[in-house]
Amino acid sequence: MEIISSPSRLSPSLQRLLPHRRLHTRACNSTKKNASQQHSGNEECNSSCSNSSYMECRGRRDILTISLISMGLFAPLAAHGKSKSKAIYDERRLLEQNKKIQKANNAPDDFPSFIREGFDVKVVTSENYIKRDSGLIYRDFEVGTGDCPKDGQQVVFHYVGYNESGRRIDSTYLQGAPAKIRLGNKTLVPGFEEGIKDMKPGGKRRIIIPPELGPPVGPSTFFSAKQFEVFDVELLQVQDCLRRTIGFYSDVVCT
Repeated sequence: MEIISSPSRLSPSLQRLLPHRRLHTRACNSTKKNASQQHSGNEECNSSCSNSSYMECRGRRDILTISLISMGLFAPLAAHGKSKSKAIYDERRLLEQNKKIQKANNAPDDFPSFIREGFDVKVVTSENYIKRDSGLIYRDFEVGTGDCPKDGQQVVFHYVGYNESGRRIDSTYLQGAPAKIRLGNKTLVPGFEEGIKDMKPGGKRRIIIPPELGPPVGPSTFFSAKQFEVFDVELLQVQDCLRRTIGFYSDVVCT
């Protein structure tokens, strides 16, 4: 290989075709090979090359830096995509599993699905459901007519209670008599009272109650864990209540 040691030895036409930085770089390489014999010449060449090859060296360094950054970025992105796709797969699997259980429990039509992973629960419903800021979710099957109940009034209603798997846990229809409870006394489950309070007599509604609005848990209740509860409610009547006192006896009569 021919080593060009000085651009001045080239013809003028060839000097115009080659970049000056390439000429200087080759001159530096030639000088470095003879460093043991010409120390002073080597220092002079390095000095002349430091400015001319600066851009070329910087370009190579930038390319190397970009390559390293790329290697550092693409690996996490690939891992993130993999975990995301796995999460979607797990979500679909849990949803299908919940639907199979609900079907085996003869859950009613348009029953919500629950994707549970530990304490994290995602509720999947149709577009017919409405979610409030409190977390309560409901759907009206029939709106009813008349006035909504107020605090102090008594509501007469039928209900069927379900857990997340669609299994029936309680029903006034099976008991043969509707429930009667006065509103505003904090005797009802908070989510249940919120859901029934804006119903009208004759209305039918499905109420999905989140754990934070749900009933207390324990062996003496229907509920053994913090879960979403679903109630199908039929409001039959709203009654006014008056307190009566006879001698030392006092009670409330609702008609």
